[in-house]
Amino acid sequence: MATQTSTAAPAETAPIRTVHSPTLAIDEAVRARRAAGERVLHLGFGEAGLPVPDGVAAVLAGAARLGGYGPVAGSAAAREAAAGWFARRELPTRPEQVIFAPGSKPLLFALLAALPGDVVLPRPAWVSYAAQSALTGKRVVGVPVPAEAGGVPDPELLEPALREARAAGADPRVLILTVPDNPTGTVARAEHLRAACAIAERHGMAVIADEIYAELTHDGTAPPRAADQLPERTVITGGLSKSMALGGWRIGFARLPDGPWGERLRAELTGVASEIWSALAAPMQEVAAHVLGDPPEVLAHIASARALHATVARAVHAELVAAGARCRAPEAGFYLYPELPEFPALPELPGQRPGGVAVAGALLERHGVGVLPGAAFGDDPAAPRVRVATSLLYGETDEQRWQALSTVAAGGDPVALPWISDALAQLRAALAR
Repeated sequence: MATQTSTAAPAETAPIRTVHSPTLAIDEAVRARRAAGERVLHLGFGEAGLPVPDGVAAVLAGAARLGGYGPVAGSAAAREAAAGWFARRELPTRPEQVIFAPGSKPLLFALLAALPGDVVLPRPAWVSYAAQSALTGKRVVGVPVPAEAGGVPDPELLEPALREARAAGADPRVLILTVPDNPTGTVARAEHLRAACAIAERHGMAVIADEIYAELTHDGTAPPRAADQLPERTVITGGLSKSMALGGWRIGFARLPDGPWGERLRAELTGVASEIWSALAAPMQEVAAHVLGDPPEVLAHIASARALHATVARAVHAELVAAGARCRAPEAGFYLYPELPEFPALPELPGQRPGGVAVAGALLERHGVGVLPGAAFGDDPAAPRVRVATSLLYGETDEQRWQALSTVAAGGDPVALPWISDALAQLRAALAR
């Protein structure tokens, strides 16, 4: 697949303004069109698209009467469960290193508020990193990702980008990595992650490692981890919105590094948290303690979800490639990031190759397919790249979603289910047109 430009963009300070998140905006736009009777294929929103297991719902129901405030960092039970969860994934952790929040987004914002310096992002990167950086008054330095996978800046471009940013007056001191990646649906190569962390260490940078998709690698193997390379200055953020499809329950957590730097950051982060969200809702802490304890039924549910994400993402990838798109093969989660080089010129752009915004607009307006333009992720606006989310193809009802999960768990092909095969046919027809 073609990569982005070979040099990093100059550091810029984005204006601080309140803008509707593109991912939430496309979800609302598609829902409104569907409510008006239009047939729209929803490939724009990164919701995990799966039902809540009965056992998890029962835990929440049993905790419904817990209405009091709790500790800012989270209950002892939730933090102990999270520490054990990390330890079982070969990252020893003390409960004191864990802090919970109503979703990982507030944690990311609080970290950006607490950490000094400007922010370095892979390009493309999840929409909220740059927006939150702007809200905290930080400049953003975008560095293109390698051709193989997204989520980590190309190490060959990272150090020159840091020098260029400093020459332009920026102070890049925070590096955000996403492993596995949104928007590309890929897993950074270990050598790229290792090299990027070495550069961060040489420059005294902090690393925020967004690992919210870590349980959803398609082959089930653990992705490479920044904390293994730079343990004293890496913060891990995660949550239950992707692996367990509990996005609406807003359960996020962070693991801070052990040692003096991590302890100072924990004090800063707890102070910010105490003024923004006070504490994760007590019933949700009970859910977190249960899920992060890795009971067998939860692990089985995640395994089925992982297989379903992989199967459907591969099917959509095949449709895109067959239509002429250039696209990295999916490796984790439920995203694809195709470039549509043969997309025809649009009437409003005679003789011009349309960029991602025009491509996404045409797909929605003319062909009933909702996707997000690459520009929403900091990509080159002139490039006809879009992000495709495949996770809302599993069904319109919980009954259909459970059937998709049970089909893949039994070794069957969920793509053969009529509602999924119909969605792929709709996409195929739209790409053909």
